[in-house]
Amino acid sequence: MSSTPVFFKSPEMAKKFPLHPKHPERTCWGCDKYCSVNSLQCGNGSGRTQHPAEMLGEDWYKWGDWGIDWTEPPETSA
Repeated sequence: MSSTPVFFKSPEMAKKFPLHPKHPERTCWGCDKYCSVNSLQCGNGSGRTQHPAEMLGEDWYKWGDWGIDWTEPPETSA
């Protein structure tokens, strides 16, 4: 089992945030709705917010202050 978490969820977030989504280009990551690219529900509809992995690479969560606590065990999907 890897020590890398699969999801991140802070108390302020309504949903879990995937660290490595399979197809991040298909989703808008700008809010907790995670809308499809073809059906944006919030904002002005001019474009989607990219997942950090699209902009910063697969190890995006290892750099900067994202508030991710690495002492917690990784969450696994059942």
